[in-house]
Amino acid sequence: MRASWVHVEHDFAAPVERVFARLAEHEQLETLFPGTKIRRLTDGTDGERNGVGSSREMKMGPLLPFVESVVEFVPGERIVYRITSGVTPLRHHVGIMRFTATPSGGTHLDYRIRISSAIPGLVPLVCKALTQGLRDGLQAVDRELR
Repeated sequence: MRASWVHVEHDFAAPVERVFARLAEHEQLETLFPGTKIRRLTDGTDGERNGVGSSREMKMGPLLPFVESVVEFVPGERIVYRITSGVTPLRHHVGIMRFTATPSGGTHLDYRIRISSAIPGLVPLVCKALTQGLRDGLQAVDRELR
């Protein structure tokens, strides 16, 4: 079961604080994952609403829901999350968002998602769908923040 990575980079016109705040909010991530319903389950245990320990339920179409939990949260810099419960064909899933300021005062986002599955042929399909959804969703967020 070999892992594959989805890797999408995007430059926003908005400053890091605004982009980070927008993408840290669980309920607002539906823009990045078309067809997915997201419901906040818990707030962070580190004093940050969206920080370490915060979790969300993700429901993609007819599939059973699963839970993602934030495991690292550095305001303005990094968010790392993992699937922590639920029935899903994905294994060893981790998402990493890294935010850096650009010279123009905008934000560079480096977003990586590791995916593996025991189901043959599933990973390439998921990677393709996630890559396109993220690209489109990040462009929509960029337009929204202008």
